[in-house]
Formats: sequence, structure tokens, C-alpha cells
Amino acid sequence: MRLRLFICLFLLATVTLAQSPIQLIPQPVSVVPQAVGFTLNKATTIVYSSPELAPLAARLSAQLTRPTGLTLAHRMAKTPPATGAISLQLNATPDAQLGREGYRLRSSAKGVTITANTEAGIFYGTQSLAQLANPATGKTNQAIPGVQVVDYPRFAWRGVMLDVSRTFFPKADVLRYIDELAQLKINTFHWHLADDNGWRIEIKLLPRLTSVGAWRVPRDGHFGERANPKPGEPATYGGFYTQDDIREVVRYAQARNITIVPEIDVPGHSMAALAAYPNLSCSKDTSVRVNPGTEFSEWYADGTFKMLIDNTLNPSDENVYVFLDKVFGEVAGLFPGQYIHAGGDECYKGYWEKDPACQALMKANNFQHMEDLQGYFMKRVEKIIQSKGKKLIGWDEIIESHDPNAQLSKDAAVMSWHGVKQGIDAAKMGYKVVMTPAPFTYIDYMQSDPTLEPRIYASLRLKTCYEFEPVPDGVDSTLILGGQGNLWSEQLSTFAHAEYMSFPRVWALSETFWTPKSRRSWAGFIPRLETQMRRAEAAGINYARAAYDPIVSTTNADNKLTLTLDCEIPGSEIYYSLDDTMPGRYSLRYTQPIIVPEGNVTLRTITYRNGQPSGRQITLKRDELVKRAKK
Repeated sequence: MRLRLFICLFLLATVTLAQSPIQLIPQPVSVVPQAVGFTLNKATTIVYSSPELAPLAARLSAQLTRPTGLTLAHRMAKTPPATGAISLQLNATPDAQLGREGYRLRSSAKGVTITANTEAGIFYGTQSLAQLANPATGKTNQAIPGVQVVDYPRFAWRGVMLDVSRTFFPKADVLRYIDELAQLKINTFHWHLADDNGWRIEIKLLPRLTSVGAWRVPRDGHFGERANPKPGEPATYGGFYTQDDIREVVRYAQARNITIVPEIDVPGHSMAALAAYPNLSCSKDTSVRVNPGTEFSEWYADGTFKMLIDNTLNPSDENVYVFLDKVFGEVAGLFPGQYIHAGGDECYKGYWEKDPACQALMKANNFQHMEDLQGYFMKRVEKIIQSKGKKLIGWDEIIESHDPNAQLSKDAAVMSWHGVKQGIDAAKMGYKVVMTPAPFTYIDYMQSDPTLEPRIYASLRLKTCYEFEPVPDGVDSTLILGGQGNLWSEQLSTFAHAEYMSFPRVWALSETFWTPKSRRSWAGFIPRLETQMRRAEAAGINYARAAYDPIVSTTNADNKLTLTLDCEIPGSEIYYSLDDTMPGRYSLRYTQPIIVPEGNVTLRTITYRNGQPSGRQITLKRDELVKRAKK
């Protein structure tokens, strides 16, 4: 009897959680529902305790207008009203539990109170309140559920990178993206500003970087397969951000507790810079142009590669360091954060190997490996960045040097992108690490079946993002700054597509980086995910529903082709056909692996949830199923 009672209570609690109006992303540290909440009306005001909170009150008022239909007045008040207000209060005495970014939120019949130690904490409290006011029912909602929230982040670095080199996004798109990230308590925007395909930041001392390096010939089609520039063809695609644009974006981000980390990727990935200043490479090739997405490299099965065009700065040329001093000097003056990202990834060293000056430099320093020469270069770059009052951060190749005289100081930080192992290695060497391994955080990867997604070389499903653990076993957790999702833009052409690739995977990663590990569960995330989807729909965000799509896998053993169907979303029903009919809720329902018959057979499959189609239909002929088979 007791067991039955326990099961009934458990099921009731599960249903209540799924139906609860308290559906926040990222999941807070503590959420305690209260019996009675607060109802907003025309007389409700937003009051704040000190002048620096005025912009946050104004922004909260604007955020609440859409879901409530109200425009709430806001004013400063040292003592908040006893009833009828949303109160934003900085703690007179610091609350040790909350730290710099934490907050407490209480909603009752009398009103809503948000307290925090800092403006950042107040801001995050308002973002949670905005979600509580927006259950996305399609109607205006003036009821804030009763709740007590205690919340603070697990990691200090909760980042997302946007590549604006391969696809240029205008300033308005960047500002919108920052807004979308801030609502998820993301606090670091990594801005990939320079690469082979475009230089996007004005450097006044080096005007050709934008007059030449920011522009390329227009091309469509799959990146890496586009046609080469024709002789004399004008470079009309591109753009750049003026320094005034940069200052505006920085201010906008700061107001939303986001630090911008600018990236100038060197010594590789420098084709746009070399199109403007070809004398800075070993080859000094004046025919180099900003790459429009044509093939200029060969990649091999063992992970090595060859650059068909020299896209690498010359580490033996002092003019390169003069150039970089000018670049990083102006960059440092525009971005107030402590880090400048200097890239360091995928540096092809073949041109260095053939260059007499590079070889002489290696001999003079007794370098035994080409990685030592890159280490020498990165150490020189670090000194330049340090001279500007900043610290260097870069991709995990920056610490590959074997020579102790060509290694970075421990002030440098490492972004582990190849995998988890590189982050472990960096932490064991004493470096601070941002965990951003491609298999878990590269949100340009396909998020569903390859037949449904823009083609790219790898896949990353939503559940994999969500279940990523940034602190590997056996690593000093104090050296893990946090984590980051990366949106490379080779296969993007519009901001709507950038949103589609970002969301909901950034929703998942925001929880990975904010929420205590013990509070995260995939099953618990689903109802909050579905509420967030409705919010995104109301806000006009082009999110993906790819997690609802069927997952098709096959094995081929003993001459039997066996088909397995699955779905990331628990509770989904999967229907299929093998008889050329369209699948639906009256088709065969998948319950167990299927032996695919011989012959000209086509699989069609679709998912349903709550009696309605939820995912996209996948259609695969038998020969494609055979190709996918694991033996």
C-alpha cells in the first residue's frame, strides 16, 4: 500500500512539474512554488533602490509589455511600497550565497521583490521575472506565479561565439543576438572578427584591412565548393564595423551584463589580412584575395591538412609584430574586457618549413619542432597583448610548443575546442580553461538527420549539448572558467539561419553553464524547453524543432538489415511506413527494431506528440539505409 501511495505521489509531482507555470531556462538553483502569486495591473509600478538600477527598471518594463499588455511606470524609491510593486533592491550588506551574479526573487500577493549584490544580479533576476510573466499562452498574462527563487551561476564564463568573418552580420543583427543571449544569462560574447573570409573591424592605422580585407566577390552555394574569383571581378560582398559601431555594441552588451571577447585569428586564418598586406606572409603573394568560400585546403584522414594558398603570417618578420602591435593596440582600446582572443588554431606550417628566414629563426633558438615556432610567435603576441593591459586567450593549439622558452605565461587562457582531452592537458599544465569541445558545443553542426539539415561534416543533437559536462574527471575545477558554444558561419547566409542553428542548443548550453549539475536532467528540461519554444515563437525567433525529428539508425549483420527508430524527446510516438504510403498516426507505430525487407523499399517516418505531428518526415530508400548500417 505504501509503495502504491509513493508511486501515486511521484506521478502527481511529475505531472505538476510539467504543468507548472514556473518554467525557467536556465534552471535556477532553488525554486519553491508559493500558493499565491502577484497580479499585475495598470497601477503596478517598478521601483528601484538606487539610480544605477534605472536602466534595468526601464528595460524590465519594456520586456513585460508584450506578455502582459501593460506599460509599467518605474521610479526610484529608497523604501518600496508595501504592496502593488515590483521592487529591485541592491543588498546593503552583501549576501555571500549570491556572489556577483546571483539574485533572490520572491513573488507573493503583495508584489515581486528581486534582491542582489550587484546590478548584474538584479539584471538576471529581471530576466527570470520576464520569463515567469511569459508562459507564451498566446494571450496577455498579468499573473506572476507565486514563487521563491534563489539563484546563482555555476561558472563565471558562459559564452557563445559568433563568426562574422565567413558571413557578415550587420550591427542590428549582432545587437539582437546579444539580446537573445542575455535573456539566457549568457555573459560572454566571443566575437570572431577576422579570418580568411573577411576582416570586420576598423583599424585606423591600417586602413587596407577594411578597404580590401573586408570585401570579397559574391558567391552562393556550399562553402568550400564555390567558384574562384574571376580576373578583375569586383569584391562587393562584405562589410565591417566602424570603431563607433564597436563602441555601441560594447555599451549595449555591458548594459546586459555581457563581456565581449574580440578575436583576431593569427598566425593562420589570416588570408583577409594578407590580401590587404601581402608582405606579411612568407610567400608575399600579391595575388591573394579574400576567400569567398572556394577550396583552398586539403584535409586528410589522419587530421592533418595542407593549405593550397598561404594564409599564415610570417613569424620571422619583425614587420608582422609591428602590424600586430597596431592591431591589438586599437582592439584593446575598444573592448574593456580582460581578454583578447588571438586565435592560434589550424596554423599550417608548410610555408614556414620552406622559408629560409623561418628556418634560421628556428636554428637560432634551437627549436626542434614546428610547434615551437608557433609557440615563439604566440609568446610574442602575448607580450604585445599584455603591453596593452590585456590577457591572451586562444584555441588549444597555442600551448603545443615543446620548448619551455616558447610557452605562454600562466596568465593566458585556453579554449579547448578539439575535444575534452585538450582541456584536461591545459588544466594539468596550470592554464585556465574554457571548455568548448566541438563534439558538444559546435552549434553550426547538423542538429538532425542529414537529409533535413544544411550539409556540414558533423552532427550535434540537442541532448548531447544538454548533457555536456564542462568539468572533466580528475581536473582541478577552479581552473575551468566555464564553457562556450560556437557558431561558425560557413553555411549560414542569413540571421534567421543563425537563430535556427543557435536555438534551442544555446538554451541547453545556457543551463549546462549556469545550473548546478545536480539540478540538471534531460527529462526535467523538456517541459521548460517546450515553454521556451512558445516564448520564442511569440518573440519571432527562428528556433529549430529538430529535436522532435525521428532518429534513424541501422545495422547489417548476418545479411539482415535492421532498422531502429528513436527520438530525443521522451514520450514521442514514432510512426513509419515501408509501403510507399505517407506515415501518420494510423500508420505502423514503432515499438521494436524492424527487419527491412529486400527489394525497392522506402522508409518514411514521422514523430507525433500529444496526438499531433511534432517532427519532420524523413524519407530514406533502402540503399541509403544500407550505407548507414553499422556492421
